[in-house]
Amino acid sequence: MTPAIQLLKKQKIPFQIHEYEVEMSGPGYGNAVAAYLGRPEEQLFKTLIITPDSQHPKLAMAIVPVAFNLDLKAVAKVLRWKKAQMSDQQKAQKATGYVVGGISPLGQKQRLPAVLDQSCSRLTTMLFSAGKRGLQIEMAPDDLIKLINAQLADIQG
Repeated sequence: MTPAIQLLKKQKIPFQIHEYEVEMSGPGYGNAVAAYLGRPEEQLFKTLIITPDSQHPKLAMAIVPVAFNLDLKAVAKVLRWKKAQMSDQQKAQKATGYVVGGISPLGQKQRLPAVLDQSCSRLTTMLFSAGKRGLQIEMAPDDLIKLINAQLADIQG
């Protein structure tokens, strides 16, 4: 059981777990997971760890549908940063406690500021990593927003 699942059980928040088997490779990974689960790509979200620059210790997470890229300028503006870039993988893994490709927005080692793409508000449920490759959590977007204190914004590119 991952820290993300433990948190949801402890908080008594309704959720479902979905297992999948998709080979980890390249930028189409999230799309392949959506297809395997028979879900639209707009319902499956990826958690990306970002930083103002490679020398800066500050990190945040941006959560966007797998069908889209992250608009780094838009997320930087929301966070009131001059710019944003993807975090180094080792820093992301150390801060979250999860392996890249399986980073969940829930149950991270450090509580990071969160920006969630506003497209989630059109969904009844959304899916995202449960903190382990091969495992997705499905839950109501409002519950995720409250749990991680996420800001909603248009951050897909």
